[in-house]
Amino acid sequence: MKARIHVNQHVIKSNAKTGASEPVFTVKTYKSNTLANEVSIDGPSKLVYSPDNPLSCGARVWIETDSSFVTITPP
Repeated sequence: MKARIHVNQHVIKSNAKTGASEPVFTVKTYKSNTLANEVSIDGPSKLVYSPDNPLSCGARVWIETDSSFVTITPP
């Protein structure tokens, strides 16, 4: 199953202002969107920059992988 992982810059800015630790990574598959602070990819992946054709969420840079992955979010 293909996954796309991107960094949410708005959450990074908000965390810097408030001191929070909200998850900054979004892992999107056809089944779900998962938020995380860490993502471990267990195989090949590809880093994509597509300024002319961003994802529906607006991301222009992301990682694509068909490999399995593990997300880690603090409690």
